Amino acid sequence: MQKFIRHAVRSVQQYLLHRVVGPLIAGPVSRRLAAFEASTHRPRELQEALLRDILAHQANTDFGRQHRFDTIRTREDFCRQLPVAEYDYFEPYIARVRRGETKALLADPKVHMFALTSGTTATRKYIPVTDGYLDNYRRGWNLWGLKAFRDHPDVSLQPIVQMSGDWNEFKTEAGIPCGAVTGLTATMQKRVIRWLYCVPASVGRIKDANSKYYTALRLSLPSDVGMIIAANPSTMINLARFGDQEKEALIRDVADGTLSPRFEVPAEVRAGLKRKLRRDPDRARELEAIVARTGTLYPKDYWTRTCLLGNWTGGSMGAYLRHYPRYYGEHPVRDVGLIASEGRMTIPIADGTSSGILDVTTHYFEFIPEAEVKSPQPTVLAAHELQEGATYYILPTTAYGLYRYQIHDLVRVTGFHNMTPLVEFLSKGALFSNLTGEKISEYHVTQSMAAILRELDLTVTAYTVAPCWPAGDSDFEQPYYGLFLERGDLIDPAAAEALAERLELRLRAVNDEYASKRDSLRLGTLRVQWLRPGFWREWDRERLKKTGGILDQYKRPCLISDPNFSLRARERSVET
Repeated sequence: MQKFIRHAVRSVQQYLLHRVVGPLIAGPVSRRLAAFEASTHRPRELQEALLRDILAHQANTDFGRQHRFDTIRTREDFCRQLPVAEYDYFEPYIARVRRGETKALLADPKVHMFALTSGTTATRKYIPVTDGYLDNYRRGWNLWGLKAFRDHPDVSLQPIVQMSGDWNEFKTEAGIPCGAVTGLTATMQKRVIRWLYCVPASVGRIKDANSKYYTALRLSLPSDVGMIIAANPSTMINLARFGDQEKEALIRDVADGTLSPRFEVPAEVRAGLKRKLRRDPDRARELEAIVARTGTLYPKDYWTRTCLLGNWTGGSMGAYLRHYPRYYGEHPVRDVGLIASEGRMTIPIADGTSSGILDVTTHYFEFIPEAEVKSPQPTVLAAHELQEGATYYILPTTAYGLYRYQIHDLVRVTGFHNMTPLVEFLSKGALFSNLTGEKISEYHVTQSMAAILRELDLTVTAYTVAPCWPAGDSDFEQPYYGLFLERGDLIDPAAAEALAERLELRLRAVNDEYASKRDSLRLGTLRVQWLRPGFWREWDRERLKKTGGILDQYKRPCLISDPNFSLRARERSVET
């Protein structure tokens, strides 16, 4: 009877979603998708008009007056009166907004919150979230989602698992919340849309990572999910692994309609989830049968319908995708786009690629060729001036106070959609290492490792490359780069050595400067450096605590340039 009731309720919900909700949502968003498609035929015209609108709207702010927005008539004026700038340039104005002085930087009177950057490379930054920010943010996700649903009609209006963060971690002096914008947008969803989401916004307030994973799985296991969205693929892997680790407790909770007290869930969150925790002994028996048959409890076995996985796939993220078949089967993967706390920059429209259409309708974009990024007077190009195959640093100008903003994202133009560039993320430009002129970038490392792992048919959970100095007082041995792996990640030491040898050869091939420094004996050969099991988990936790970063957005660097990293790793029981 319980199983019959469950299926009957789901059938009614699906009927209402497809016959009532679907048309209400699809109509407006379809028109927006058609409008966006039309915009890709005339990016220059739209970009120039957008820049004029942004400057006119913000002209009476303190920032606008001090930079004489009212006198800017041309792109040349814009470039002359505003420098390419990093966050520190805007921080004095943002600090005033945090104190409630909105007019310092923003024409919009209301600031809903400050979106905090992930803390990947530095201390966190505060990005003001205005009505315009939210409109752009939601519009981008709507376009992404509708295109994904059109390409995968089987997942349309099916249950969704989406991981979000806490939008109210703390408040500024003026009482403005600060946190993850994903949490705010989740709380602002229309009630009729919330039916689709298995994990309510309140789960974002759970701080402990394992407790958050457990709660998300407990709420979503009863459903046959159609889409899973977690920007960072490491979140997807951790979610799957932790579900298997806690399979007995999860199955028991599904059967009993409970949420294990072992996990650190705030009392108010736990209380709010009670009505969602229904007993489902039939589903528990299905899960038990999966464990009996396979010995594991992985998403590929309990979420069996066609399921779309949405997450980053570019840069260092590609290394995680090799794990997906083991945990998620052969479900399609679509990149969610080049998106950060500072805003969305691309909208991917196909599976299996990190490329997306530059969103020329939301921000004004400029680009610095990669080779000129350190130049005091670099060439700065508009979107319509880009070349296929070239690499650039992207500079967004937004409607919420960031102008010619150096976000340090290195991107490559992979082609064009009509007249608009297709752009893929390569790496954070700050992530490069240069002991003696070799100029290794994270992109060199991640692309080389991805190719080698495919060639050797190996899977590595976590790694990084970092500079090493010889132990002891030797005056003769050169510095070198280490490939840092946890002991046990690769069971066969010979496989690890083969991996390091291939990486050495690949780095020589893709980086002439590295090859030159190796040939001139200024650098020694790359070597494996063994770390004790659990090292990366501890290191990530300490790094996030130090920077105040958000776990769901966190990206462990695959290249660490800090020359002291290897010494600290040795002190924490690294084995060489």
